[in-house]
Amino acid sequence: MNAGDQIERYSRILGRAAIAAWSDLPQQVQHDLFERAVMLGHEGERDESLREELALFLHEHHKRTAG
Repeated sequence: MNAGDQIERYSRILGRAAIAAWSDLPQQVQHDLFERAVMLGHEGERDESLREELALFLHEHHKRTAG
């Protein structure tokens, strides 16, 4: 496995772990991870739809707010 493939694999794994642990993370850690994800997801372009979509995803999957 080349370095690029490893980065993608580990990024997916860490992302899944963060989502799974989201409800148990302190609010400040949630905020910091969210802001970092939005920044990385923009890839140089400002698109507020990403912020909205990510917030909705987390709200729908967060055990304290999910329906």
